[in-house]
Amino acid sequence: MNKLKKIAIIGASYLQLPLVKKANSLGHETYCFAYLEGAVCKDYCTKFFPISIVDKEEVLEICRTLKIDAVLSIASDLAVVTVNHIAKELGLIGNPDTSTIRSTHKYTMKNYLSNASLRVAKFALCKTLDDLEQIKNFNYPVIVKPVDRSGSLGVSKITSRDTLSEAFETAHLNSISKEVIVEEFISGTEVSVECISQNGIHSILAITDKVTTGAPNFVELEHHQPSQIGQVVQEEIRALIPQALDVLQVQNGASHSELIITSSNQIYINEIGARMGGDFIGSDLVELSTGFDYLAGVLKVSLGEELHFKSSINKCSGVIFRNN
Repeated sequence: MNKLKKIAIIGASYLQLPLVKKANSLGHETYCFAYLEGAVCKDYCTKFFPISIVDKEEVLEICRTLKIDAVLSIASDLAVVTVNHIAKELGLIGNPDTSTIRSTHKYTMKNYLSNASLRVAKFALCKTLDDLEQIKNFNYPVIVKPVDRSGSLGVSKITSRDTLSEAFETAHLNSISKEVIVEEFISGTEVSVECISQNGIHSILAITDKVTTGAPNFVELEHHQPSQIGQVVQEEIRALIPQALDVLQVQNGASHSELIITSSNQIYINEIGARMGGDFIGSDLVELSTGFDYLAGVLKVSLGEELHFKSSINKCSGVIFRNN
């Protein structure tokens, strides 16, 4: 990548800062779009536009005027919608509209995965309190969460119907579309999987062990690579993820899959995002563990440059979050 390119980056929080710095280091121009509040990238990018990442038409027109060469975002489900819209309209590298809805709406995602005979927890979509009646035959505990948010925002684990309405209201309040998904809780070991795709070819980069606070909100505390789960299960995961990405029609760029491994080694897909994992997983841990420059890789994919995936080292890395 020795020719200067114009890179549109949707989002400007600390999550996007590693991408901005990487693109800058490779000699590219960087253009960031986000609300001003929390937009730390504004001090690092070539030009900053204080526009919401969900205002996709306004962002599109600026990108059209700039004649950008690529558009991407590395750690935001909300940004995926705008990224793929701009890529489609400007003839750039991205994922199709079908992938956008399948990878950003948890209920739609679970429907497609389930219909493809990939293992997911029993689930239901609820838009109102009355809709909760459809889960009367679910086994408790259950997880209640917004269909369109990432991380632990609005997520609750409840053990009886007594607190179901309260959990629904919390998830509903945090949902952009005001839709909530309720799932039976699957007990097991949590792992995530980082992958990079180009033209529908998927390369697994790393499997990450996760430590959370547990119930009721499952805030993530630690991430460690490489995973310590058994090699047989790891091989099953490496076969499963490309199947799931094909179902969701994720063809280009980073992806972050969250899985649960039961005591009997059954693998359940929890969620899959068409973006890097946050919490420094994608931006830092992958390269520290494998030697593969994940950030440079997603830039190459977005620019249509041939990607040569190679893991050059096999080391351990991790991140631990402390509340002082």
